[in-house]
Amino acid sequence: MRKLNYDKFPFVAVPGAGAACVAGWGAIGARLRGAIAARGSARTTVAVECYPGADEAEIAVALERELRPAISLRASEALRPPSEIDRLCAPWLGGDDPVFGYLSPIDLPEFFDGARVAALRDRAGTAPSGVILVVGVGARLIAEGDILVYADMARWEIQRRQRRGEIGNLGAGNAPQSAGTKYKRAFFIDWRAADRWKKPLLRQFHFLLDTNDPATPKLADGDVVRRGLAEAVRRPFRVVPFFDPGPWGGQWMKEVCDLDRSAPNYAWCFDCVPEENSLLLGMGEHRVEIPASDLVFDRPRELLGDPVHARFGDEFPIRFDFLDTMGGGNLSFQVHPLTEYIRQKFGMHYTQDESYYMLDVGPDASVYLGLKKGADRDAMARDLAAAQCGGAPFDDARYVNTWPAKKHDHFLIPAGTCHCSGKGSMVLEISATPYIFTFKMWDWARLGLDGRPRPIHLEHGLANIQWDRDTDWVRENLINRVTPIGAADGWREERTGLHEREFIETRRHWFAKAVPHDTGGVERGSVNVLNLVEGEEAVVESPDGAFEPFGVHYAETFIVPAAVGPYTVRPTDGAGDRELATVKAFVRTGMPTTNRHE
Repeated sequence: MRKLNYDKFPFVAVPGAGAACVAGWGAIGARLRGAIAARGSARTTVAVECYPGADEAEIAVALERELRPAISLRASEALRPPSEIDRLCAPWLGGDDPVFGYLSPIDLPEFFDGARVAALRDRAGTAPSGVILVVGVGARLIAEGDILVYADMARWEIQRRQRRGEIGNLGAGNAPQSAGTKYKRAFFIDWRAADRWKKPLLRQFHFLLDTNDPATPKLADGDVVRRGLAEAVRRPFRVVPFFDPGPWGGQWMKEVCDLDRSAPNYAWCFDCVPEENSLLLGMGEHRVEIPASDLVFDRPRELLGDPVHARFGDEFPIRFDFLDTMGGGNLSFQVHPLTEYIRQKFGMHYTQDESYYMLDVGPDASVYLGLKKGADRDAMARDLAAAQCGGAPFDDARYVNTWPAKKHDHFLIPAGTCHCSGKGSMVLEISATPYIFTFKMWDWARLGLDGRPRPIHLEHGLANIQWDRDTDWVRENLINRVTPIGAADGWREERTGLHEREFIETRRHWFAKAVPHDTGGVERGSVNVLNLVEGEEAVVESPDGAFEPFGVHYAETFIVPAAVGPYTVRPTDGAGDRELATVKAFVRTGMPTTNRHE
C-alpha cells in the first residue's frame, strides 16, 4: 500500500507575515478602518477593484456595513448595456462554435459607457468628507482610490460558480447559460481584458481581498503579498492542484491523491497550469489564495528566465497535468493544431505540442498514436464523418496505430499527430501550455457528463493531421526516445524527449543519492518543472542554503524558478537503496543540456 502523502494544498510560507492577514468581514472592516484613520484625512476613497467572478454585491454589502460610507457606488452601473457588450464581443466568439473563439484584444474600459463613468465620477466627488466606497470590475475607472483593494479570484473557483449558474460573463447578464458557453467567452475575452487591467495593479494595491471561500473572506497587506511573490521565485514551490471528473475518467487519483471516494471518477488534474491553478501564500495561520498567473505577471524574468521571457513574455509555457483512465475509458481520438493554424484561427502564438509519460498502467494499457502505414485519408475522413452522423462506429483499428504502454514509457506528440490515451492508463501529460485547443474527431459514441454529445471538430482536425506520421515514423521518432546523458555515484540521467519540433526538453533522473540540477539562472536559463514519478518522498535542497529544504511526494509536480540556479534532489532519509525518479521539463534555450557538474 502506498502512503497517502500527496499534498492537495501546498503553500509558500511568507516569512514574518503572521499579522499581515485577517479573516472575516469584521476583522477586514477593522483593518480598513485603521488604514483610513491612519491617513488623517477627512475624506477617503476606497476603491475595490474586482476580477470578473468575484461576488461584487456580497463585497459591497459587507463593506458598506463595516465602513459606513458617505457614498457607495457600484462600477457595474457604468457598464454598457448587455446588448452592446454582446455586439462588442461577437466578432471574437467564432459564431456558434461551442468551444473556440479568437483571443480578443478588447480592453476592459471598452465594456464601459463613457457618460455613465463620468456620472459616477461626479457622484464620487460630491461628498466633502467621509468614506467614498467604489466596488466592482473597473472600479478604478471611477476613482483611483486613496486606498486600493484588489479582490482577486481563482480561475477554478470562477468555473465552479459558472457551473452552478451563480455568475455570467462580464456585463452579459447570462448566468443561466451553459457553463461551456460562459467559459468560452471568459477564456477568449473576459479574462484577457481583466488580466491586462490587473497587471499594473499588482504593484499598486494596498490590500488583497480573497473571497474564494465566501464563508471566510481574507484581507492581506499588499506589500506582504508582493513579498510572498518575491519569496516564491527564490525557491521551489507547487501550485494548488485541482481535480475534475470526465466521461472517460478513472479511479487511480482517488486512491493516490486521497480524493472523494464517492465521486464517480476523476479524469483530469491540473497540477501545473499557472493560468488555471492557484497559488497559496501562507501568512501565519491563514492561507491567501491568488491565481498563480499573478506570479507570472509580477515576476516573469526571475520565474521563467530571460531567454524564456524573451520568447513567451509573461506566459508560463510548460504544462503538467494528469489524465486518469484507470478503470475508465479511452480519451477522445484527437489532434492538436499546427502553429500557423492556431495563430490564424485562434490568435495563439504557439501551439499545443505535448507528450504522454506513463505514470502507471493497468493490464493491456495502450496509446493510440499516428496513422497506420498506407492509411487512406479520404476513406478515413468519410468514416469519421459517417460515425459522427450516427453511422457505423469509426473503425480505429483500420487507420490508427495502437501501441502497448508500460509504466515509465514516454510517447511524444508533436502538433498534427493524431492520438489518444487508451483505457487503463495514468498519464502525466507534459506539454506546452495552450490547453483547450483539442480537435476531437471521434469520441467513441458516448455522451458527456451533461448527457449531451461532446463537441467534435472534424473539419479542424482533418486540416491539421500530418498524414506522413505513419507506423514506421512514429516508432522511430515518438516512442521512448531515451538517450543516456550522464551518470555518477548514486544517479543517472536520461533524455526522454520531446520531439525536435517541440520546444520542451525532458530529462529523467534515476537516483538513490543526491543528484545535482541547475536551472541556468535568470540570464541564460529556463524554469524547471519536475514530477516525482517513482518513490515515496524526496527533498529538494540548495547547495548553499539559499532556500529551506523542500519536500515533495510521489506524483507531485513542482516548479523550480530560473532564479534558483543550482539545486539538488535526493531521497529522504531512511529511503534505503531503492531508486527514485523525477521527470524534468525545461524550455530549450541554448543553455547547457547536461547537469551543472558536467
